[in-house]
Amino acid sequence: MKEEHNNIYSVFDELLQREDKQVLLKQRSKVIWMTGLSGSGKTTIAKYLERKLHDQGFLTQVLDGDNVRTGINNNLGFSEEDRTENIRRISEVSKLFLNCGVITINSFVSPTNAIRKQARDIIGKEDFLEIFIDTPLEVCESRDVKGLYAKARKGEIKDFTGISAPFEKPDNAVLTVQTKNKTIEESGEELLQFILKKINI
Repeated sequence: MKEEHNNIYSVFDELLQREDKQVLLKQRSKVIWMTGLSGSGKTTIAKYLERKLHDQGFLTQVLDGDNVRTGINNNLGFSEEDRTENIRRISEVSKLFLNCGVITINSFVSPTNAIRKQARDIIGKEDFLEIFIDTPLEVCESRDVKGLYAKARKGEIKDFTGISAPFEKPDNAVLTVQTKNKTIEESGEELLQFILKKINI
């Protein structure tokens, strides 16, 4: 029985490794984890970064609330337990992309240092690039196209980050992008130039 058990897992030793795939793709895979308030510009900057990296020949995957909450995490709500599980699953998926040599661009509020530490522990410190998209609350509210802040102010949305739930500024951000009085292009270019140094072979 023991020998059979060992045979089941021995196949993993025969699989191509991350390094093989990075050579194929001519890039170093990393997980770019953007955190910030709702409306801070995370998703818009993620789209900008994705397009610019694609134009330069890099293979990327964007993960955000829209494509994760409607798919792999569509059975989760917004309780503390579900938020934690949401980030855990995202982190595990990101690690799979990382091992495929893909540059993963994540944009999630992920409001506490503890929840970001959970992601970093799963993905690995060396490959987890925590980016703080630093936008003042009043600016985020002014961009409130979905009316979420207004609903939170009225008490219609409970535990809304920045209003009725805290947002902890990152302790371990490798880059802080301050977006106030900047265009998307300016903020995106600042992040792009930083990331290129991390992913070029």
